[in-house]
Amino acid sequence: MRSYSLVAALSLGSAALALPGQFSVDTTDEIYVPPLDIVNLNVPSYSSDTQQWKFEEGPPENATGNLIFDTVHSFLQHWPNTRYRNGHNIVPGMIPNGTLVYHGTDHNTIPSEPDWTATDPEHSIAFARGKDGGGWHLTLAATRPLKVLYFDGSSAAKMSEGTMDTQDIIAWGEVQPGRYLDERQRIKNLCRWGKEFGIDGFARMEMDFEVMLCDFTAGVEVVSFLHVRLLPKDEDPYFPPIPSASSSPSPHLASLPPLDSDSFMHSGSWHNRYPGDSRIVLDLTSLVSLYDVALAPSLVSVRADIERCDHRVLGISSNDVSNVMRKLTEVIGQPHPSSGLDWKALIHVIVDRYADRLDLMQHLLNFTSSDSQEVLQRARLTQTQLRVMLAPYLLDSTVVPGADTSGVEALQWASPIFRLCATTHTSVMINKIPFMTPSEHLLLSAIEETTREVCRVTTKMWAVGVMSGLDTFSLGEPDITRIMNDWKQDIQKLMSWLDWSIWVKCRPACGPEEMCYLPTWPNNALRRKHPSPPPTWDPQNITDVSEAKYLTESTPEIEDAFFFFEAPTEVWRKPQPKCIRRLMPYGF
Repeated sequence: MRSYSLVAALSLGSAALALPGQFSVDTTDEIYVPPLDIVNLNVPSYSSDTQQWKFEEGPPENATGNLIFDTVHSFLQHWPNTRYRNGHNIVPGMIPNGTLVYHGTDHNTIPSEPDWTATDPEHSIAFARGKDGGGWHLTLAATRPLKVLYFDGSSAAKMSEGTMDTQDIIAWGEVQPGRYLDERQRIKNLCRWGKEFGIDGFARMEMDFEVMLCDFTAGVEVVSFLHVRLLPKDEDPYFPPIPSASSSPSPHLASLPPLDSDSFMHSGSWHNRYPGDSRIVLDLTSLVSLYDVALAPSLVSVRADIERCDHRVLGISSNDVSNVMRKLTEVIGQPHPSSGLDWKALIHVIVDRYADRLDLMQHLLNFTSSDSQEVLQRARLTQTQLRVMLAPYLLDSTVVPGADTSGVEALQWASPIFRLCATTHTSVMINKIPFMTPSEHLLLSAIEETTREVCRVTTKMWAVGVMSGLDTFSLGEPDITRIMNDWKQDIQKLMSWLDWSIWVKCRPACGPEEMCYLPTWPNNALRRKHPSPPPTWDPQNITDVSEAKYLTESTPEIEDAFFFFEAPTEVWRKPQPKCIRRLMPYGF
């Protein structure tokens, strides 16, 4: 059987890769440190043995490492938490000293009990609406780091479909979907529970980010408390009229057209992508994830055979609720040592390294042509991207078998490359094991599982290309069409498993007067054609004007609106990006 070295195989494929000694790594006496064998992790530990690095072995069926990885990568980012509304994580954090938060109200007194604040004034100003069209806008500054608890997902969206499940566990002791509008009691219960642990507030997201502040006299000082006007005098504060083009001009502020109440949709979009809302700093070493199968095993069967957009915490056992509360109490109750590793940076490095290249390869493979030379050229371009991605791991000592090699073991010559690719970010972390918190063990496991699958698929694709002569000279008559089809399926399956929201974008990009938008609550929330009377609500029990609209509007025009009744369920379950105007009318 004919074989050749990797350098020889690549010598005609890329001059850069043919430099003498570029991959001169002597692995004869190599000491390999295997990934961690940690109890109760979502994936098994892998050793350097070739048997443990087989290309045909994907992740376990109920593995959640990819979900933990993606949700952590998405923390405090508006876009991915709009796409997947039902959060599964509770994370301690803090708001730095000097950070501003804002509160709008219809009366001129500072709250004496727990109430809502916004991280952007465009959000809070919508509350500054009294009966005469005026209101008060409060700006606060943190005088010390404020201790908060963050619920991911669209956790401030008033819905019974799962957005509030994680906070229900703390507020009510169980998931109670029917209490999705009981916000006043919710904030009281949360703050009462958090007082023992010195928690100042709870961070959530709807159209923008908010902080449920427990005490307006603790850890904050007043920057300003201004009487502002958003509406003409005597206008309904919750249902302002649309200004008419024929309206007579007036020099008085009280006669100005109403302020655009949906401007907070724009301010929320500022936090669409990484780093998200950076004014809230999370402690990932204290992460509590309901995707942790060791912490909440009852949810494994709840999630079985349903799509990710339908995942929620409803159905969790009472025993698992007790485990979650016990762990939450442990992570926030007392200081704990940690490894000092920057998990946030590591996860973002991995996404940065692979997201664009996988997206480009998917584009290259989304190609059909009857011209065999065009197909071959596209295959070579894809092979080049694979080679560049794996270049740091292409050992000089690698020996590629001849083209006549077949069967399951045909690609196992590339398993050392697979292993190096999969473990390069985590192999040295074994030295940090004694200092890792349980949450860090969970993060490590999620990273290992994610990088293993990325490297398994991409190394397999590259090795097939090498064996087919796509890097150099033809070793026979490879079926390029079949290879391209197999590659296309491999990439699609991998990207679907990773499910990174960074790939969800408006294509083509929006114009200068537009913004890329995902259907969200409350603007696009589905409603029943003939709803039953809504639960009792109080304008002071909601956090923006759109909530009041959502709870009370019932005009024929609204009932017949596309986004309330005519949209198919899939549009709401799986929101797709679209360009909307940044100027009225928006076109939500």
